[in-house]
Amino acid sequence: MTSTTMTIRVPLDVRDKLARLAEGTDRSRSYLAAAAVSAYVDRELAIIEGIQQGLADVADGRTTPHADVTAEAQKIIADARARKAARP
Repeated sequence: MTSTTMTIRVPLDVRDKLARLAEGTDRSRSYLAAAAVSAYVDRELAIIEGIQQGLADVADGRTTPHADVTAEAQKIIADARARKAARP
């Protein structure tokens, strides 16, 4: 895997916590910081991609009206209550 070096500024307390975490996990601060940045970037990109997909769905008419969803949810709840009430 190819990597690069980055310089970031963090508050002193974060640096100290990272050092404690590195010591406690027998990992380097660099390894833990890279893992944290990677997880953050993956999560944020997934959110952005989900939003973009949702906007594309709206633009292409792939939506369900709120009233239809509410009616379906109420039907599911009513059916479940009826099944529960019918149990001995």
